Order: sequence, then C-alpha cells, then structure tokens
Amino acid sequence: QVTLVESGGGLVQTGGSLNLSCSASGRHFDWHVMGWFRQAPGKVRDFVAAITYNGHRTHYSDHVKGRFSISGDNTKNTVYLQMDSLKPEDTAVYYCAAGWIDYTDTYLYTLPDEYEYWGQGTQVTVSS
Repeated sequence: QVTLVESGGGLVQTGGSLNLSCSASGRHFDWHVMGWFRQAPGKVRDFVAAITYNGHRTHYSDHVKGRFSISGDNTKNTVYLQMDSLKPEDTAVYYCAAGWIDYTDTYLYTLPDEYEYWGQGTQVTVSS
C-alpha cells in the first residue's frame, strides 16, 4: 500500500506565499515523476508542476511558471511546492501524485492518467 499525504494548504491573501508538502510512504514505493495538480470547483484537474526522481528535470504549467517552484528530498520521500505571488485564481484543492512515467517526455507529466498514486488533497484559498 502506497500513501501520499499533502500538507501546508490554507488561506492566504493575494501576493502571499504557501509551501505545500507531499510525503510518500509504503512498501516498495518507487516512482519516476511526482507531480502537483489542482482542481477548482466545477473545473477539471489541471497540471501544476512535476519533478523527476533525481531532481534533474522539472516542468511547470504556464499559469504558475515563475511563481511556483517544485523540489524534492528523496531521503524523506517528500516533494515540496513553494507557491509565491499567489492570486485568487490559484484557489483550488491541490493534489500530489506519483508514477512511473517516461521522464524523457515532459508532456506526459501533465496527464493525470499517467500517475498511479494520488494524495487526498489540500485546500489552498487565496483571498482578494
């Protein structure tokens, strides 16, 4: 059984920052790519950012590029999402995911169906 647990969400004002964490546990847990997605009410789940296991490759959606930063600590099986300059349109439930993805193709990082494991989500609310 593999479990992903997100934390760090909350309420913040426009322009503020939050740092989300995703901790993974479970036997024989292994992955190539870990990603963050978000889903606002009534909308589809959108890709936010992803990182390869070795940390050598990251990928961001255009909506967050330059404002969000993804990083990882393999010793802790944890991935972080530093979110700066937050906007009201960033309000959503944020999910982390992990999977065996062909890490040479960054397009695949953006597809939810490519990920095998998902967390339960953490709410991020940005007030105007």
